[in-house]
Amino acid sequence: MVKGFKVYTPGGPEVLKYEELDVGEPGEGQVKIRIKAVGLNFIDVYFRKGAYGAKMPYVPGFESAGEVIAIGPGVTDAKVGDKVGCMGAFGAYAEEQIVPARALVPIPESVDFIKAGAILLKGMTAQMLLRKTFKVGPEHTILVHAAAGGVGSLLCQWARSLGAQVIGCVSNEEKARQATEDGCHHVIIYSKEDFGKRVMAITNNSGVHVVYDSVGRDTFQGSLDCLATRGYMISYGQSSGAPDPFTMSILAPKSLFLTRPSIQYTTNRDELLEMANDLFHNVEAGVLKVRVNQTYPLSDAAKAHDDIENRRTTGSTVLIP
Repeated sequence: MVKGFKVYTPGGPEVLKYEELDVGEPGEGQVKIRIKAVGLNFIDVYFRKGAYGAKMPYVPGFESAGEVIAIGPGVTDAKVGDKVGCMGAFGAYAEEQIVPARALVPIPESVDFIKAGAILLKGMTAQMLLRKTFKVGPEHTILVHAAAGGVGSLLCQWARSLGAQVIGCVSNEEKARQATEDGCHHVIIYSKEDFGKRVMAITNNSGVHVVYDSVGRDTFQGSLDCLATRGYMISYGQSSGAPDPFTMSILAPKSLFLTRPSIQYTTNRDELLEMANDLFHNVEAGVLKVRVNQTYPLSDAAKAHDDIENRRTTGSTVLIP
């Protein structure tokens, strides 16, 4: 038996129950890992609240880094002792986890477990958003909401390295300083000014080519309003709640594109490894600084949830078993 969390009913942080878990042994195509670091992501909050209809009970968490301690039948591309990361499979909020071997990615020796746990899901999300959903280049101006958050921080750094003009939107002065350090050419504190009007002023009323929006309801309409003609609205989260219902005709005046990607954004293992290699290459090259600004013991996951939900965190947050 190992220690970990289960969620039996949707609700606030208090529904996270820390208890003994029987993880069992890996089956066909599976491996067991001893978890060294767990990445906290806002999607964990969405699932805990019941927004995505997870089957109860479940062990939360989608992002982990650790060491392979057992392999099941049929596994040929992992061995005991491998340093690995895993994303996209429930069960990370525990001391051990059983996952499909196909979901593992090797972690370079130069990247420690804490950094890997902090960056794998967020970094792969940033890679997908910048290189696949919309391929950002020097000719583009982009707006990043929650620019000091885990994904937002990486988006700003990576987009700056690709030559884009980066506008970041944050909630306070402290986060504005981080966003500037992370490469934003302009930072908007939305609590002090209308971000849409400021974006249009910065772009001489042209608007931005793409908006990366993880906030949802509070920013959705303003994000559409500050897009350039044929601009891309990429909604990849909803920390303020789901956007209000709308008709597709609101996209028509400027021929806008709207997409809602999810974490299931790879179609096969080769693509997964390609994206992970791109991510870790940029970490090792110094393009991406992994900001692990908060760490908590795994047993304090409820407090960590409360902090991220109430915007008391910046960068990445890691739970340590």
